[in-house]
Amino acid sequence: MLDGHLLLGWLSFTVIVHLFTLPGPAAAYFGLTGNEPLSILPLSSQPEERVGKAHYKLCDRLKLEKKQRRMCRRDPGVAETLMEAISMSALECQYQFRFERWNCTLEGRYRANILKRGFKETSFLYAISSAGLTHAMAKACSAGRMERCTCDEAPDLENREAWQWGGCGDNLKYSNKFVKDFLGKKSNKDLRARVDMHNTNVGMKVIKAGVETTCKCHGVSGSCTVQTCWRQLSPFHTIGNQLKLLYETSLKVGSSSNDATGEGDIGQSRDQIPRTVDLIHIEDSPNFCRSSKYSPGTSARKCYKDKNCDAICCGRGHNTQSRVVTRPCQCQVRWCCYVECKQCTQREEVYTCKG
Repeated sequence: MLDGHLLLGWLSFTVIVHLFTLPGPAAAYFGLTGNEPLSILPLSSQPEERVGKAHYKLCDRLKLEKKQRRMCRRDPGVAETLMEAISMSALECQYQFRFERWNCTLEGRYRANILKRGFKETSFLYAISSAGLTHAMAKACSAGRMERCTCDEAPDLENREAWQWGGCGDNLKYSNKFVKDFLGKKSNKDLRARVDMHNTNVGMKVIKAGVETTCKCHGVSGSCTVQTCWRQLSPFHTIGNQLKLLYETSLKVGSSSNDATGEGDIGQSRDQIPRTVDLIHIEDSPNFCRSSKYSPGTSARKCYKDKNCDAICCGRGHNTQSRVVTRPCQCQVRWCCYVECKQCTQREEVYTCKG
């Protein structure tokens, strides 16, 4: 059940589109729950009803807690936003770790087992998940997909006399309130729970720090006597980059539990959670080199010679395979919007890690 941390979805960056195949109608989606920040949700390939309260079915499929289901059902736009958030954060996670030993493997037992532990990877999953939900909800408000929120009106902007509010800002204020209510509060007596909540809040803080004000000038000959301004969130790919940097510098905090599951009580001052935007974890990560309950390992993983093969392959070496590929080339624009390309064939080498 979703007892406190939620979902997220597929980013449509052009560079990512070439790396991943988007799921079809019958494919599984990724969701976030208290125990599984990125859990798989099997969905039917049958189309939803177009009348009545069809979004109720989506809310039910997400297997939310009672309060969360009520919040999901009260606004038809929430279910769609949750699904968008699910896919956006999952894809961004895979993109950020595409060149590393752990490449954000989210299938089945790997995901579940990592989320039972207090690794750096677990910290990133919680942060990217809450960031994705916050980002998706704020954008849904400004896009007019929600009934209970609209554009951000930003009453705190300075020089209101000279600035005429316009455009449609992303409603981060409503989004933050919704996410906090939706995820709820967790016990502060358990170190693991406090760590998870801290990392969840980091994701939300990174979103807030990335808000920018965009303005457009109005006036005679562009004199800019009046400005129309609105606030926008940073692209989610930028958020992913920032969270990845925080992952690299994640701080290890003390645990009173030897098995690092986070089930022990807090009893000493060394277990205080830092009041920063740093990601934190409570135990060292495995090396992810060999197949285990945390990942499939790196055997047969593609790598890039002279860049990451030594690290990805964990010293086992790599295989080299030559293949012929055909790609569009020598493209030219014809008329206003038609692009004409030739097909060029070339031979390239592919490197994969030895088992």
